[in-house]
Amino acid sequence: MAVSIDNEARLVLFQSIGLNEQKARETLKNHDLTRVLETTINETKKILPNENQITKSIGNLLYALSTKSKQQIYHLHSYLIKYICEEKIKTEQQLIAAIDYLLTNPTEPVDQKALEESAGIGVIVTSEEIKHMVEEIIEQNKTKLLEQKYEFSIGTLLGEVRKRLKWADGGTIKAEMDNQLLKLLGPKDHSTKKTTQKSNVSSTTENGQVRSFADLVGEALNFHKPGENYKTEGYQMTLNTMNLIREHLKKTGGQVITRFPPEPNGILHIGHAKAINFNFGYAKINNGICYLRYDDTNPEKEEEKFFTGILDIVKWLGYEPYKVTHASDHFDQLFEWGKELIRRDLAYVCHQKCDELKGHNIPESPWRNRPIDESLQLFEDMKHGKFSEGEATLRMKCVMEDGKLDPVAYRIKFAHHAKTGDKWCIYPTYDYTHCLNDSIENITHSLCTKEFQARRSSYYWLCNSLDVYCPVQWEYGRLNLQYTVVSKRKIVKLVENNVVRDWDDPRLYTLTALRRRGFPPEAINLFCARIGVTMSQTVLHPDMLDACVREVLNATAPRVMVVLEPLKVTITNFPYEHMIELPVLNIPGEESNGSHTIKFDSVVYIEKSDFNENPPKDFKRLTPHQSCGLKYTSLVLTIQEIIRDSNNEPIELKVTCQRVTDEGVAKYKSFIHWVSHPNKCEVRLYERLFLHPNPEDKKEVPDGFLSDINPNSLIINSNAFADDGIKNAKILDKFQFERIGYFSVDQDTTNEKHVFNRTVTLKEDKQRIS
Repeated sequence: MAVSIDNEARLVLFQSIGLNEQKARETLKNHDLTRVLETTINETKKILPNENQITKSIGNLLYALSTKSKQQIYHLHSYLIKYICEEKIKTEQQLIAAIDYLLTNPTEPVDQKALEESAGIGVIVTSEEIKHMVEEIIEQNKTKLLEQKYEFSIGTLLGEVRKRLKWADGGTIKAEMDNQLLKLLGPKDHSTKKTTQKSNVSSTTENGQVRSFADLVGEALNFHKPGENYKTEGYQMTLNTMNLIREHLKKTGGQVITRFPPEPNGILHIGHAKAINFNFGYAKINNGICYLRYDDTNPEKEEEKFFTGILDIVKWLGYEPYKVTHASDHFDQLFEWGKELIRRDLAYVCHQKCDELKGHNIPESPWRNRPIDESLQLFEDMKHGKFSEGEATLRMKCVMEDGKLDPVAYRIKFAHHAKTGDKWCIYPTYDYTHCLNDSIENITHSLCTKEFQARRSSYYWLCNSLDVYCPVQWEYGRLNLQYTVVSKRKIVKLVENNVVRDWDDPRLYTLTALRRRGFPPEAINLFCARIGVTMSQTVLHPDMLDACVREVLNATAPRVMVVLEPLKVTITNFPYEHMIELPVLNIPGEESNGSHTIKFDSVVYIEKSDFNENPPKDFKRLTPHQSCGLKYTSLVLTIQEIIRDSNNEPIELKVTCQRVTDEGVAKYKSFIHWVSHPNKCEVRLYERLFLHPNPEDKKEVPDGFLSDINPNSLIINSNAFADDGIKNAKILDKFQFERIGYFSVDQDTTNEKHVFNRTVTLKEDKQRIS
């Protein structure tokens, strides 16, 4: 690829500080880094104008300054460049400490004495000091070193030396450590190196309890500390920022404060589970608090059932909001701030139509520079209903990161609001409300999905324009699953077209649907922890979620025997005089989880598919010429007679039995499950709702998602038989149906009949739609 003349000059400039050609060309690909490094080198050349004055070590520090510093202190780089040129900052460790000091004190005048102290400028650590400190640390750990030799963590020793001699050269410390260890332990013997054994302990459970999202993610969420907002990349500061942050810290005590801000106009879906876990989980990790804040700024779409449904799901996932708030709690304050923006000539009333404001390349409003007093009066007129919907908006004078000019702050909606009633006919937009509500609630970490990155600059602009505390916005990637749709509009179409019954149909991936299907909240939280909090968009196969469900239910779901397609079996030589009861552990090998009893009599029912008259070679169950064991009974069955219906289909098997301990017992290859004195129940078997991974993709599904419905997404078996283990089951209780899958009691269950939803199969089925 051809390089521009300007970039050819930059290439030479970058190589002049010691970068090789490959590194210099890689740097040119990053426009922001190129701009900063070019400015840094040119500033350096004012101090060191002569050829070859910029040594390799100085060049390395200049590059480190350009890559590790942040935008907030670019205007203070001249101090650091001067120290580097004078070789007062000699190591990257000193440079990072100096950067950290300036980020904490980002305004002029700079206290140079404090800066020098924080970066160890003028501190000289001699080789002799390093030698004595290494000797001391080795002596303190000598017994373990002689015992473990090079299996001992040498990094721990190095870290301790660096801790005590903060400004010593790292390379000198390492060389001295290697030299002294060689004298003490001799050379490494690689032939005796131990192989690290992988732990068999599951990361999912601890002491029998499923671990939380917070436990599993832990320190992976590495954000700024409360009060250190200014250290975050792209954070915008004013002369009053540090004062506002100090006031914020007085109010919060330095506590982490997050919020989960859903719109109360629909049911939460699997993507929201990531947001809930991220916001509540991050606060929990750091002993902080998390608000549940309803973003109730679209009155015509909001219903009370959505408010209560959202809180219900948050609690179901195991989180308790510190406080439930609403954007509308602060409508009065938001309106006053709207007027203040106008007074500062940062907002205006506009009459462009809605269609004219769509897209990004919209023309500048002809009303952008109207008089301040006029906009103030018109804004009051908007509030008092003197304009029709669409006739006027309040717009902010800023440009968003995606190039959108002057986003709307207020629009007119003559709609009844679920909380404020008919008090307002103008409502703030998300772009206006979000950051200001965050400021009011003293949020430390405003965690948003990636699409809100384009709003980050306007977020900071608005808080700074009103001179209020400004939180930090962090973005992360949305969670999307294949084989489903989650948009409210599309789910409504599925309901209207009778494809699904409602928002909680178990084939959907709304959280109410997953709960009804039997997904444990711990499994959903585990799934969110496993995928991590990536910054990129994530589109995952649902098998990954299913695997987490199996992992949790395998440890927690009681086992019962259920026959989906019963085939009657009569044991002609039943070895007991009458029916008996057999004790069965709820979870194999786990007596602490209790047990239940099952009835056993001369008539039992087995799965129709466990009998085959013309079996393939690998068939291990019951056939006319092959015996089979009956689980929990210690009996082996052998076919005696096959009773058929008018269509020549088997309807009953007459069998004889032998104990497995009997001499000459018939050979058998497996045990099958069964039910005696059955409880009749209905079992609903669910598969994926769509045939293709991306039903909304016109390339995959040209005729639209409604044309992609899987006709076998629901199969209802109304005549299943279950053992007594299900007798006292309540709605949402979960079971493993032995040899079949995991199931949950559905809300359609009555006193007369249990209804079960299949949650997941026992194992991932490779034959399913893919």
